[in-house]
Formats: sequence, structure tokens, C-alpha cells
Amino acid sequence: MTSLFQYRMISDSLLRVNTLAALEEVTIKRDEFEEMLRFSRLMFQLKQNNHYITSLKDQLPTTADAMFDESSMLMGYDFHLTDDGPRLIEVNNNAGGLYTGRDKWMKQPLIAELVGTLEERISHMFPDTWQTIAIMDDNVTEQYMYPEMQYYAALLRQAGRTVFLVSPEDIQLKDDGLYVDNQRVDGIYNRHTDFYLDTSELAHIRTALMAGQVALNPHPRSYALLGDKSRMVDWWHQGLLEQCLPSDDVAFIRHIVPEIHLLSVCDKAQLWQERKIWVFKPAARHGGKGVVLGKAMSRKRFESLDNETTVVQSYVPPSQVEHDDVSYKFDVRLYMHGETLIAVSGRLWRGQVTNFREDGSGWVSLNII
Repeated sequence: MTSLFQYRMISDSLLRVNTLAALEEVTIKRDEFEEMLRFSRLMFQLKQNNHYITSLKDQLPTTADAMFDESSMLMGYDFHLTDDGPRLIEVNNNAGGLYTGRDKWMKQPLIAELVGTLEERISHMFPDTWQTIAIMDDNVTEQYMYPEMQYYAALLRQAGRTVFLVSPEDIQLKDDGLYVDNQRVDGIYNRHTDFYLDTSELAHIRTALMAGQVALNPHPRSYALLGDKSRMVDWWHQGLLEQCLPSDDVAFIRHIVPEIHLLSVCDKAQLWQERKIWVFKPAARHGGKGVVLGKAMSRKRFESLDNETTVVQSYVPPSQVEHDDVSYKFDVRLYMHGETLIAVSGRLWRGQVTNFREDGSGWVSLNII
């Protein structure tokens, strides 16, 4: 069997992933974890709900019609912890952060919800039919998370699979499907953030997907039903969730998801006066890109926001962690595969967004008590 260490990364690229986490672990409360896990599992149940799907049908792009038996891999649920419990910040359709560098996966807490090793849980997400796999991202070798993608490739190769790390242009469309180096690709592990395959560089991926010639995971449908920030707006629309879930689950979801609205339905004059309690986000962009805190927003920027593509959400600041007299912002990520918990991690950072540019910033292990 091929050894993982035959695929060890260049030392310089190892350290790009984590600068790393000055703390070995951060402790969170068991009841906080259980609330986050309950919410994440409820989201999967919601995604499977026929009424929910039918209600959103007219809003979903064509690529979301592509159906797969497999659940979306590594759906990331990001939370801020408050005195009143966890609050959802984002649903991340292709969450990273499980590889820490130095040939190590993120250490996981010893809890009953995590069955087996992290390596086993990751491997089991990839269907047996995926014998030839492309791990795809834009300019893949230049990505901050490229070392992590290399480590995924190493793990899958160890299990006997053929794995390519590719940019979209490295994949060729032929009559019967997609190819890399003249080998037909069974499945694409998609790390690209064009979740709907809208751009011209992904046109060939879109064509093969819609023709049923390749499997793609995470897939556009999971993003459309959960990851698109417009869905959080829908969850706050009275009537939608009420027809999908029991009343206590509906109340729980709205307790966890901070109040959120499309800018077009807001009174902009009042919103400007109250801007310090809101955060403004593009509905269909990845992570913290384009996110502006109301307290830091200029009037010119405010007036330039697009009414139909901007969401306005109640601002929930991240909690703080102190280390060596330095204060870091902190949040928690749960990695899910359907209703199965794959991993948990925390993120430490300084500044407005989780860019990990400051020393000591990065992903950290969690201790759950």
C-alpha cells in the first residue's frame, strides 16, 4: 500500500495552511456543541423536505436540478458563541481547515458523536464508485488551502484511488464525460467557489454535470438549498418553515439564525440610522468576501449596495479568546456529511475577517466539556 509520506508537502507550503493557532485547543461547553449539532442536523432534514424544495423551486438555478444520492461533503456550519447560545454566521458549502500542516489532521475531541478516526470519516464520504477523482479549484496550486487538498489526495491514494489536483482548464470534456490526462473522471471534489458553475471557465463541468456524465460534490443543489445566504432570508419569512417542520424546530432555527432580511424590503433611511447593529453581506458570495460591518460603513458604500443582492443581518460579534495577553476573535465550525458529524474545529483571528494574517491566527482543536 502506498504510504502517506510519499506525498508529503514541500515545507514552505505546509506552513501556508496554519500560521498556526497559538493555542492547542479551546474549550467549549457541551450544551453549546449539542445546540450546534442539532441545528446542523435540522438543516439536512430541511434540505430533504419536499415542501421546502417545492417552495424554492422558482428561485433555484438550473444546475441545482442535478440530483445525487450522496450527501454534500463537508458542509460547514459556522457559529459565533454568545451568552445566549450559538448563533449561525454562515453555511459553508465546501469547508476547509481540517489539515493543520506538518502531516497532521486537526485533532478531534473524544466524543461519542465522532465515530472512528477522522481519516476514516473523511474516506467514507467518497463513494466507492469514485475510483478516479479530480480535486478542483481555481488556480489550484496557488490556493491558500492547496496543502490541505494535497493531503486529501494522499489519503485517497492510500485507499487505492487515482487522484488529480486540478484547475478547471486541466479538465477536458469529451463525448462520454470529463478527462484528466486521458483518464475519465468519476467524481470531482469541488473546492471551487463558483458553486452554481456559472462562469465560462466551468462551462464544461456544467455540461457534463447536467448530462449525468460526472458526479460533483459538494454540488450546486446543496449550495442552493442551504449555503446561499438568500436561504437565511427565506428562513425568516413567516410561513415557509412552518409548513416544513414542527413548531419547536422552527423556533429553534430562528433562535440560532440572527435576524436577516433582503435589503430591498428594508427602510433604508431607518437602516442607515441603525447601521451599527447590522452587518451587510452579498447574498451569493463565499465566506467573508464583500461583508461590511454597519459600524464601519461609509454613506457612499451604503448607497452603492444593490437592493436585490445584499442581505442585512443582525450583527453578532464573535467571542474572544485571550492568549499571552493577546485577544483573538473565535468561532466554531461543524463539518457535516448529511446528518453525520465528520469533525469540529475553531478559528482564531484578529481583524475584521478570518484571513489568518496575524501571528497565532488559524484553526484550533476544540475540547468539549
